[in-house]
Order: sequence, then C-alpha cells, then structure tokens
Amino acid sequence: MNRNFVKYFVDIGMLLSFLAVAITGVLKFRSFLGFFGVELDYASMNMRLMSRVHDWTGILIVVFVLIHLILNWSWIVSTTKQLFCREVE
Repeated sequence: MNRNFVKYFVDIGMLLSFLAVAITGVLKFRSFLGFFGVELDYASMNMRLMSRVHDWTGILIVVFVLIHLILNWSWIVSTTKQLFCREVE
C-alpha cells in the first residue's frame, strides 16, 4: 500500500476523531455553553452515550497521533536537526 495513501487516511481519521472529541466535549461542558448564553435541554440528551463516544474517540485520536508520528518520524528528526544542529558561522 502506498505510504502517502496511509498517511492521508490516518490524517482523516485524526481530523474526524478530533471533531468528535471537540463537539462532545463542548456539549458535555455545560458551564462553557452557558457562558455564551447557549441553553440546551440536557434531559433529552443521552449523556451516557455522549460520554462513551467522547472517551472512545479520545482514545482513537491518541492512536492516530501515534501512527502519524511514526509515519513522519524521519521528517521530524531531519527538520529538528536542521533547526538545532546548524554550525555557527
């Protein structure tokens, strides 16, 4: 399988996981929404399901970030060396 193809889907997975964690996190944080004057009917929301989605997508984003770092490790090392290992002229 093409490495760039894998990187693309890892990045898409990371994006979708981030969006799910962000949205469920904001919805769970009542004080945050109240600060902006947003009132939701929390009685009609399935908070147990929302917490489960939040927790599992949080785990998924960690997995995707680790895979992303592994796939891009050589670039990270190369760029870090270029930035910090320059000889003084």
